[in-house]
Amino acid sequence: MSKASKYNNTRMRLLAPLWVALVLAALWAAWEGWWPLAAMSTLAAILSMAPILLASRYNIALPLPFLVATVVFIIASLIFGEVFDIYYRIWWWDMALHASSAVALGMIGFLFIYMLFEGDRFAAPPVAIAFLSFTFALSIGALWEIFEYAMDQSFGTNMQKSANDTMIDLITDAIGAAVGALAGFAYLKGRSAGLLGRLIRDFITLNRHLYAKGRSRDDK
Repeated sequence: MSKASKYNNTRMRLLAPLWVALVLAALWAAWEGWWPLAAMSTLAAILSMAPILLASRYNIALPLPFLVATVVFIIASLIFGEVFDIYYRIWWWDMALHASSAVALGMIGFLFIYMLFEGDRFAAPPVAIAFLSFTFALSIGALWEIFEYAMDQSFGTNMQKSANDTMIDLITDAIGAAVGALAGFAYLKGRSAGLLGRLIRDFITLNRHLYAKGRSRDDK
């Protein structure tokens, strides 16, 4: 078993109570005939397990804060947002989720693109890597809006709500993507980016084999 798999298995044990709670919620909801909650709890359990299972498959170690944030985001979106109608009860809920997911995607885009250069910060200008990270995150946000439109047209749902809502979502996605990309830019320039910079550094430190040509700032 690889080091990444062992690391991820330890994190899985820490998160196991959350997954058990989701499964129990799904079973209880099915017993009570509350099918939306049963479906969303099941989907939340599957989606929150997927990153760590895929990471172990490809020998990637995921920091615990990333895993916790993923689970919290999925529960906030699928269960609180969709089942309990928090999207309609709290006006900023959707914006907060879009912003946080865009920040995360900006950072993920940076880590992936930086990985393609094997951690060689001199292979491409930091501004170019940051720009590609930004476009990656914004592209995912745009694809999600297309998905919402397709669902509304095909199944009569109301995921988009309105054209104004879609535009606000895209603007929020752009701001969040810029924040995540700028955190990566700051890392490459050797500057502090607070919590986001620490998460980037932790991921690279845990996965040095993916960034063989580079050195983290701690090694300088």
